[in-house]
Amino acid sequence: MSLSRTFLDVRPLRTSPVFRRLLFGRTVSTLGSFMTMVTVMYQVWDMTHSTVWSGAVGVAQAVPMVVVSLFAGSWVDRSDRRRVYLTGTVGSAVCSLLLAVQAFAGHAPVAVVLLLVAVQTSFAALGAPAAGVFVPRLLPKEQVAAGLALQQVTGQAMMLVGPAVAGVVLGWWGIGVCYLLDTLSFTMSFYGAYGLPALPPEGEKSRPGVHGVLDGLRFLTGHRVVRGALLTDLAATVLSMPASMFPLVNDERFGGDPRTLGLFLSALAVGGVAATVLSGRVTRLGRPGPVMLCASATWGASLAVFGLTTSAWAGLALLALAGAADSLAVLSRTTIVQTHTPDALLGRVTAAETMVGQAGPHLGNLRGGLVAGWSSGATALITGGLLCVAAVGYVGASTPELRALPPTPDPIDEGSLEGS
Repeated sequence: MSLSRTFLDVRPLRTSPVFRRLLFGRTVSTLGSFMTMVTVMYQVWDMTHSTVWSGAVGVAQAVPMVVVSLFAGSWVDRSDRRRVYLTGTVGSAVCSLLLAVQAFAGHAPVAVVLLLVAVQTSFAALGAPAAGVFVPRLLPKEQVAAGLALQQVTGQAMMLVGPAVAGVVLGWWGIGVCYLLDTLSFTMSFYGAYGLPALPPEGEKSRPGVHGVLDGLRFLTGHRVVRGALLTDLAATVLSMPASMFPLVNDERFGGDPRTLGLFLSALAVGGVAATVLSGRVTRLGRPGPVMLCASATWGASLAVFGLTTSAWAGLALLALAGAADSLAVLSRTTIVQTHTPDALLGRVTAAETMVGQAGPHLGNLRGGLVAGWSSGATALITGGLLCVAAVGYVGASTPELRALPPTPDPIDEGSLEGS
C-alpha cells in the first residue's frame, strides 16, 4: 500500500482550479476571522474589565448564528448560491471595516462593538449555507470527502495560527490594524468565490418563509441517515464536551498549573490536525457512516479514560486521541450531509448542521459545568464519556442505514489497484 494514500487526498486541488481558488480565498478569510475573534475579546475586556461584557461577546455571536441560519437556508435554496455567498462576504467585510473605524476613532461604546459583531455574524450565517453547497457541486462525488477534508485542515490550521498572529499584531500595531487586516482578508474570499459559476438550486426551489424552513425540518426528521448523523454529533458534543471541566480537572489532578491547562486545548487541536492530515485512507474508503460512529464512540471513551488518569502525559495523549476522533467524526458527518441531501434542500440542511455545530458544544460545556459543580470534574468527564458511547451505540443500533452506507466508488483508485 502506498504511503501517499495515507496522507490528505489532494486530488481536488489538482483537478479543479475553481475549488483551488475558492479554498485559498476561504483560508485567508478564516485567518482574518480568527484574528477578529481574538481582537473583539481583547477590546471588550480592555474597555470594560467585566466578565459579563466578555460573556456578551459569545451571545452576540451565537444568537444571530442560530436565528439567521433558520431562514438563511430557505433563502439559499431558492437563489443563486454564489450570489448569496458574495452578499454575505461583502456584508462581513463592511462590518470589519466599521470595526476598524471605531477602533481608530476610539471612544465607541461597547454596545456598538457588540452590535457590529452581531451584524457580522448574521452575514456569516447567511453565507454559511450557501458555501455548504459548493463542494458537492464543484467536485465529483468520489472527491467530496477529500474536498471537505482540505477545507477542514486549512480551517484547523488557521484556528491555531490566527490567535497567535492576532496577538503579535495587537502588540505591535493595535486593535484597528487587526480589524483592517480582516477586512482585507475578505477580498481574497470574494476573489475565490467570484469565479464560481452560477449555482441555482437543482430541483424544486424552496418555498419562502416559514414554509420553506418546515420543509427542511421535515426532510431532517424523515431522512434516517442524515438525522442519525446529526444526532450522533449532538450525542458527542452535548454529553461529553470537556472544555468547561478542564480548569477544575487541572486543579484536582495537576495542581492548577496553567501550563498544563493550556496544553489540554492544544492537545485536542493537535490531534485534530494530525487526523485530518492523515485522512487520505478514510476519505478514499467512502464509508462515512461507520467511521463517524466509531470516531464518535472513541471521542467519548477517550474522555472517560482521561477522567480516570492521574498522569499529565497520559492525559495529553488521550486528549490528542479525542481530538483526532472528533476531527474524523466531523469530516464524516459533513460528508454524509452533503452527499445524501438533495441539492434543492442542501442550504437548509447545511444551516441546520451549522446550528447543531454551534449549539451542541455550548450545551455540552453547560452540562459538564453543572455536573462538575455537583460532583467533580473527573466524575463529569467519566459519566459524560460513557453516556456519549451509549448514545452513539444506540444511534448506530437503531439506524442500520447509517452503519451500512455503501462505499463511494473511486474510479481512480480502482484503476490503480487493478494495475498494482
